[in-house]
Amino acid sequence: MCKLHINLYLYIMDNKKQYTELLVDPSSFLPGVSIDCVVIGFDLTELNILLLQLKKHDLWMLPGGFIHLNEDMDQAATRILEERTGIKLPYLKQFHTFGDVNRRENTKFPGVNHMLGEPFEKMIAFLEKRFISSGYLSLVDIRNCAPTPDAMSDECTWIPVNLLPVLLYDHGDIVKKAMEQLRSRINYMPVGISLMPEKFTMKEFQTLYEKILNKSLDRGNFQKKMLKLEFLVRHEKKLSGGAHKAPYLYSFNKNRYNELVEKGIGYIN
Repeated sequence: MCKLHINLYLYIMDNKKQYTELLVDPSSFLPGVSIDCVVIGFDLTELNILLLQLKKHDLWMLPGGFIHLNEDMDQAATRILEERTGIKLPYLKQFHTFGDVNRRENTKFPGVNHMLGEPFEKMIAFLEKRFISSGYLSLVDIRNCAPTPDAMSDECTWIPVNLLPVLLYDHGDIVKKAMEQLRSRINYMPVGISLMPEKFTMKEFQTLYEKILNKSLDRGNFQKKMLKLEFLVRHEKKLSGGAHKAPYLYSFNKNRYNELVEKGIGYIN
C-alpha cells in the first residue's frame, strides 16, 4: 500500500465515527461520473486557483464530488462547491468532459477496502472504478468569499496559477483546459465583473486581461478600447494631498456590461 493510502487509512480509522456519518452509501450517487471545479480569483496582481489539501497529507486537488441520482448536474456542481469550500459562487459553467481511460490510474486505493469494513469497503470500491469527470469553471471576486475546508481537507486556499503544486489525478490538466477556455471565450464570459472589486484602476483592469491572455498589452490602446465600449463608469479623484497624481477609479455599468457579454465584448478578436 502506498504512503498516501496508509495515511488516508490511518486518518479514517482515527475518525471512524465522523466518517461513518460522512461517507453515505455510494448507491445514492450516479456511478462513473464526477464533477471537478476550477474556481478562479484575481487579487489585482495574479490569477489564483482555489485548491483543497487532503487532510494529513501534502496532496492538493480541485474541489470535486459526485452527483446524486435525483440531482441535475448543474445543481450538483453548486452543492459540491458549497459543501467542500463553504462558498456560493455566482458564476459556474460546465466547460469540458474529461474521459481519458487512465486519468485516475496513479492514485487508486488498492488494498484499503478490506481493512476498513462497512460502510467504507463499498465506498472504496466505488472510488476505484473508472470515472468520467465534468469540469466546471467559476469566476469569483476573491475579496468577497471566505473559503473553508471540509472535513476531508486541512486547507482550502488560493494559489497563484503559475505556482500550482502537483495535483491529484489529472487535475493539472483540468486547470490547463480551464485556462484555455477562459482565454478563448474571454469576450463571452463576465471576467471583469466577476473577478474585479467594486472599484478599480485602469491599470488593475489591464493586468487582469494580461494575466488571462498571458501577454502584455499596450496601455493606451487598452484604455481607449475599453472606454469606447462604454461599460465603465469613471469616478472623480478624491481631493487629498497629491490627488492630481492619483489614478481614476472605475466601476462597471452592470446592465451595459452584461449586454455586451451576451453579444461578445469584442475587445479580443
